[in-house]
Amino acid sequence: MSLEQLLTSIPQGSPDEALARQVNFEQLPAHVAIIMDGNGRWAAQRHLPRVEGHRAGIDSVRDVVETSARLGIDVLTLYAFSIENWKRPPAEVNTLMLLLKRYIRLELDAIHGNNIKFRVIGRSEELAPDVQDELEVGIRHTAENTGMLFNIALNYGGRAEIVDAARRAIASGIAPEALDERRFSDLLYTAGQPDPDLLIRTSGEMRVSNFLLWQIAYSEIWVTERLWPDFRRRDLLEAVLAYQKRDRRYGGIKPSRVVAGAK
Repeated sequence: MSLEQLLTSIPQGSPDEALARQVNFEQLPAHVAIIMDGNGRWAAQRHLPRVEGHRAGIDSVRDVVETSARLGIDVLTLYAFSIENWKRPPAEVNTLMLLLKRYIRLELDAIHGNNIKFRVIGRSEELAPDVQDELEVGIRHTAENTGMLFNIALNYGGRAEIVDAARRAIASGIAPEALDERRFSDLLYTAGQPDPDLLIRTSGEMRVSNFLLWQIAYSEIWVTERLWPDFRRRDLLEAVLAYQKRDRRYGGIKPSRVVAGAK
């Protein structure tokens, strides 16, 4: 992607345009992962039912997916529904699933039109059959697309993913001494994908919430106080710009500056 392509969707003279012009398109994060948090608080602040926060959050998903694709991000992963979320009231869970199906139906053409490939990570086989059917439609419809890979994490847990990978290793008959980090990564839900370079968390919470525990070992973390329903293109651009200012060392030591003439 290029600046010109990104600017086609941004009003001229807007603050978003100023941010977009600061982006270094040669130094983009290949994989951005987002913990979408704050829907309930957003609704509570407006004296609305929690489900209204989830409904409002769909607009944020749309904006972030389209902006990420236009930026040229290779992989975007959104944490939509965790294994722990089943503990929420049944009415709220049912609404979340209805909103998920509605999102796919309404946005699938736009996703496909933007050459985005849709995938699901998590224990999707445990979801209701009608939800699985809707997800399968989205996966099949975009299977041949070659642009950004859009992962939606559903019935997902980082610890569960690692357990599932260990089970696959055992079932495959891989000898313990042959199992290294590279091979184990190939058994995860995200096999073949780059690990997240940038992890974004909304609502100001300072925790990773059992999300991509293996993959975020060296991710840069960016936290915003913005609640998810208010998160928009401007926030994503700010996160990318902050990422580009980081000095990524991957556990190493930054070389000391060599002073001219020193021995």
